[in-house]
Amino acid sequence: MANRRRRRRVYASPFYTFALMWLLLSGVFPLYRISGLLLTLFLCTGAAYFAGRIAASRENKSDAARQAARSPASVRKSDQQPSIRKSDAPAPAPAQPQKKSYGPEIDPIVQEGNRALSEMGRLYTSIKDPEVKKKINEIMRITDKITQDAIADPGDIPQIKKFMNYYLPTTIKLLNAYDRMSAQGIEGENLTKSMNNINEMLDAAIVAYKKRLDSLFANQALDIETDIQVMNTMLAREGLTGEKDFQIAEALQTAESN
Repeated sequence: MANRRRRRRVYASPFYTFALMWLLLSGVFPLYRISGLLLTLFLCTGAAYFAGRIAASRENKSDAARQAARSPASVRKSDQQPSIRKSDAPAPAPAQPQKKSYGPEIDPIVQEGNRALSEMGRLYTSIKDPEVKKKINEIMRITDKITQDAIADPGDIPQIKKFMNYYLPTTIKLLNAYDRMSAQGIEGENLTKSMNNINEMLDAAIVAYKKRLDSLFANQALDIETDIQVMNTMLAREGLTGEKDFQIAEALQTAESN
């Protein structure tokens, strides 16, 4: 049945072509004459022949395509292994930034300082009073310097621990209380008094924080002063200061006594 269907498709085309050409040429050539009739038959037959060749060629190509589709060897590699689009591929996990370690004693101080700065930053955003915001900003600035001093001079760690364990948490606790009271949106004697007390406490805290920061540089100041004295003594012994003899002798005596 498949052969008959293919034969019908192949030979029906020449027949239709012959009939169509006959209708067209019958209006052009006089069929009542022998010459016109023969010429029409010749042209119709030629057109039908070429139509049959074209139909046969198309049929052969379609048969070849069907056979290739049935053959296992014709299965493309891309069909066996489905391609993975970039959008379907899992995205690489973002690299986690490695936190720098400064040592078992310094790392907890740095972490606590960063946590305190983050909390004070939140309070700075939440509290609306510009005067209080300014004081919070100053406390944050000093706190950051004290935290960095633990990295620069580990000898200050005992003093910084006391600051981190009491003064800084207490300040943040009072700021949170101020934030809650200011968010009430009402005025009252107790609320106003408490908020004013906290505001005044911030001034005292800033003064205390600055003193604590200054005290952390006491050891460095002493080392600097000692280095300067030793330098002056060496310059005096080498005669590089340009001072008189009695001044050099006095400088040497001062350095030796120190």
